[in-house]
Amino acid sequence: MYETLCSPITLGNVTLKNRLIFAPTTMGLSDEDYFKKIEDIAAGGCSMIIIGDVPVLPARFGHSLYSKKGFAYYQKLAETVHRHDCLICAQLHQTDTNLKGMIKYIPGVLTKKISQQELRPLLNAQVAPYISGLPVKKVKKITAAFGTAAVLAKKAGFDMVQVHGDRMCGSFSSAVFNHRTDCYGGSAENRFRFAVEAVSAIRSQLADFPIDFKLAVRQENPHYGNAGVLDTELPLFVPMLEAAGVTSFHVTLANHSSLEDTIPGAKHPYFSEEGCFLKFCDQVCKYTKLPICGVGGLVHPDFIEQQLADGRIQCAAMSRQLIADPQWMNKVAAGETGKIRRCVRCNKRCLGGMMAHQGVHCIYDNRLSGTNA
Repeated sequence: MYETLCSPITLGNVTLKNRLIFAPTTMGLSDEDYFKKIEDIAAGGCSMIIIGDVPVLPARFGHSLYSKKGFAYYQKLAETVHRHDCLICAQLHQTDTNLKGMIKYIPGVLTKKISQQELRPLLNAQVAPYISGLPVKKVKKITAAFGTAAVLAKKAGFDMVQVHGDRMCGSFSSAVFNHRTDCYGGSAENRFRFAVEAVSAIRSQLADFPIDFKLAVRQENPHYGNAGVLDTELPLFVPMLEAAGVTSFHVTLANHSSLEDTIPGAKHPYFSEEGCFLKFCDQVCKYTKLPICGVGGLVHPDFIEQQLADGRIQCAAMSRQLIADPQWMNKVAAGETGKIRRCVRCNKRCLGGMMAHQGVHCIYDNRLSGTNA
């Protein structure tokens, strides 16, 4: 019944066993709980897990591919996922947060006078001056680091990499944030240079390694997202990325606005429907024949199968649904869709948990809800 969803697909030179991918997700969990969550999802039958926000530069905080401890962390993560016949992808990421500018908000965050929801627009307000003021020498160091990080990711056991096309890539691409007047600003081609150089740096280091690109599309009328590219810029941007070495696209709404927009709940005023971001895939597919992965509140097997069978997308990515029920794909393959714990997109324990610094969980989580759902 779900022939397309259950069928394999090749991205670059790797073959996924089915069309379901776990989307990159910030969990906010302890390492122990995070590894358990990732292993549960890998064991649940999806074909690949994308590990979000893997830094391309050496990092003082968090996990880094450049440190012995950090490399071992990612290596263990890859081994854990591979035990379940599941592939793993590193989302290579460079933050566009002005860390120096962020310092003044730390006391307010620690004392909880500034909530995560209040902090986000404060940080976003610093993106334009930060991006616009970065020295060219620093910019080139960052784009070159994508290649170095990709090599390390491959050594750690990752099967492919994804370039995070939002964050710094998206901010450079966006006329909203990028006010530069040099070769990285002004025209669309110049604004796209950062992203293209990042992809090219990987391809120059790894000739045959698969490179996915998280393509963030900014929407107007009504306005959603501030980074990324407009749909009118896709005819230029997509071929540039393909020529640089991208082998597939992961298409979604641009970020740098309310998290409730990029992770929309069922009552969102604009993105309330299942598959709410697939319209951006419709735009991207006009300019490429490469595989496209769609996201956006995907829950129901019948709906997803139809999108895949119609060729609208070639892969489907989900996060909240696999947090609600890691066994989603196994149940689909076994014809037991009636047993799926369906995500209702309430955002209470997932987005809500992240915003409250409690980690990403679900209303079905017995430890938190006390229910037997």
